[in-house]
Amino acid sequence: MTFSTRRAIAGLLLITSGMTATPLMADELDDQINERPSGGAMAMDAIIARPLLFAGTLGGTALFVATLPFSALGGKVEEAANTLVVGLAKSTFTRCLGCTATQDAWKNKPITNEQP
Repeated sequence: MTFSTRRAIAGLLLITSGMTATPLMADELDDQINERPSGGAMAMDAIIARPLLFAGTLGGTALFVATLPFSALGGKVEEAANTLVVGLAKSTFTRCLGCTATQDAWKNKPITNEQP
Protein backbone atom coordinates (compact mmCIF):
# COMPACT_ATOMS: atom_id res chain seq x y z
CA MET A 1 0.00 0.00 0.00
CA THR A 2 1.09 3.50 -0.64
CA PHE A 3 1.53 6.14 2.02
CA SER A 4 -1.60 8.07 0.98
CA THR A 5 -3.74 4.91 1.07
CA ARG A 6 -2.54 4.05 4.59
CA ARG A 7 -3.16 7.64 5.63
CA ALA A 8 -6.72 7.57 4.24
CA ILE A 9 -7.49 4.29 6.02
CA ALA A 10 -6.07 5.60 9.30
CA GLY A 11 -8.17 8.77 9.00
CA LEU A 12 -11.30 6.76 8.28
CA LEU A 13 -10.67 4.51 11.29
CA LEU A 14 -10.10 7.56 13.50
CA ILE A 15 -13.35 9.20 12.40
CA THR A 16 -15.30 5.95 12.82
CA SER A 17 -13.97 5.32 16.32
CA GLY A 18 -14.72 8.91 17.35
CA MET A 19 -18.29 8.69 16.10
CA THR A 20 -18.96 5.44 17.94
CA ALA A 21 -17.53 6.70 21.24
CA THR A 22 -19.67 9.84 21.41
CA PRO A 23 -23.01 8.11 22.21
CA LEU A 24 -21.32 6.13 24.99
CA MET A 25 -20.07 9.33 26.62
CA ALA A 26 -23.53 10.90 26.31
CA ASP A 27 -25.14 7.92 28.06
CA GLU A 28 -22.57 8.15 30.87
CA LEU A 29 -23.31 11.87 31.32
CA ASP A 30 -27.07 11.20 31.41
CA ASP A 31 -26.53 8.53 34.08
CA GLN A 32 -24.41 10.92 36.15
CA ILE A 33 -27.00 13.71 35.88
CA ASN A 34 -30.02 11.54 36.68
CA GLU A 35 -28.34 9.62 39.50
CA ARG A 36 -29.44 10.66 42.97
CA PRO A 37 -26.67 11.30 45.50
CA SER A 38 -26.09 8.59 48.08
CA GLY A 39 -26.32 9.08 51.82
CA GLY A 40 -22.54 8.92 52.09
CA ALA A 41 -22.13 11.62 49.46
CA MET A 42 -24.60 13.82 51.31
CA ALA A 43 -22.83 13.28 54.64
CA MET A 44 -19.38 14.02 53.19
CA ASP A 45 -20.78 17.11 51.48
CA ALA A 46 -22.32 18.38 54.72
CA ILE A 47 -19.34 17.55 56.96
CA ILE A 48 -16.37 18.36 54.71
CA ALA A 49 -17.26 20.17 51.49
CA ARG A 50 -19.70 22.80 52.75
CA PRO A 51 -17.48 24.09 55.59
CA LEU A 52 -14.53 24.28 53.18
CA LEU A 53 -16.63 26.09 50.59
CA PHE A 54 -17.88 28.50 53.28
CA ALA A 55 -14.28 29.22 54.32
CA GLY A 56 -13.40 29.73 50.67
CA THR A 57 -16.31 32.14 50.29
CA LEU A 58 -15.10 34.17 53.29
CA GLY A 59 -11.52 34.17 51.98
CA GLY A 60 -12.67 35.11 48.48
CA THR A 61 -14.73 37.96 49.88
CA ALA A 62 -11.73 39.29 51.82
CA LEU A 63 -9.53 38.97 48.74
CA PHE A 64 -12.17 40.69 46.60
CA VAL A 65 -12.39 43.63 49.02
CA ALA A 66 -8.58 43.89 49.19
CA THR A 67 -8.22 43.92 45.40
CA LEU A 68 -11.31 46.03 44.67
CA PRO A 69 -9.39 49.24 43.87
CA PHE A 70 -7.26 47.40 41.31
CA SER A 71 -10.27 45.65 39.81
CA ALA A 72 -12.07 48.98 39.53
CA LEU A 73 -9.10 50.56 37.76
CA GLY A 74 -9.08 47.70 35.28
CA GLY A 75 -12.86 47.74 34.85
CA LYS A 76 -13.19 44.11 35.95
CA VAL A 77 -15.17 44.44 39.20
CA GLU A 78 -18.03 42.17 38.09
CA GLU A 79 -15.64 39.50 36.79
CA ALA A 80 -13.65 39.57 40.04
CA ALA A 81 -16.84 39.35 42.12
CA ASN A 82 -18.15 36.39 40.12
CA THR A 83 -14.84 34.55 40.36
CA LEU A 84 -13.94 35.22 43.99
CA VAL A 85 -17.32 35.41 45.73
CA VAL A 86 -20.43 34.50 43.73
CA GLY A 87 -19.30 31.12 42.35
CA LEU A 88 -18.20 29.82 45.75
CA ALA A 89 -21.28 31.22 47.47
CA LYS A 90 -23.60 29.49 44.99
CA SER A 91 -21.80 26.18 45.52
CA THR A 92 -21.98 26.64 49.27
CA PHE A 93 -25.58 27.71 49.72
CA THR A 94 -27.66 26.71 46.68
CA ARG A 95 -26.20 23.42 45.37
CA CYS A 96 -28.22 20.36 46.37
CA LEU A 97 -26.67 18.28 49.15
CA GLY A 98 -24.40 15.60 47.72
CA CYS A 99 -24.83 16.70 44.10
CA THR A 100 -21.87 17.33 41.83
CA ALA A 101 -21.57 20.67 40.07
CA THR A 102 -22.64 19.03 36.79
CA GLN A 103 -25.76 17.52 38.34
CA ASP A 104 -26.72 20.80 39.95
CA ALA A 105 -26.19 22.77 36.73
CA TRP A 106 -28.40 20.39 34.75
CA LYS A 107 -31.11 20.24 37.42
CA ASN A 108 -31.32 24.04 37.54
CA LYS A 109 -31.25 24.47 33.76
CA PRO A 110 -34.46 26.11 32.49
CA ILE A 111 -36.73 23.80 30.52
CA THR A 112 -37.45 24.91 26.98
CA ASN A 113 -40.13 23.48 24.72
CA GLU A 114 -38.35 24.12 21.46
CA GLN A 115 -39.31 21.91 18.57
CA PRO A 116 -36.56 21.01 16.06
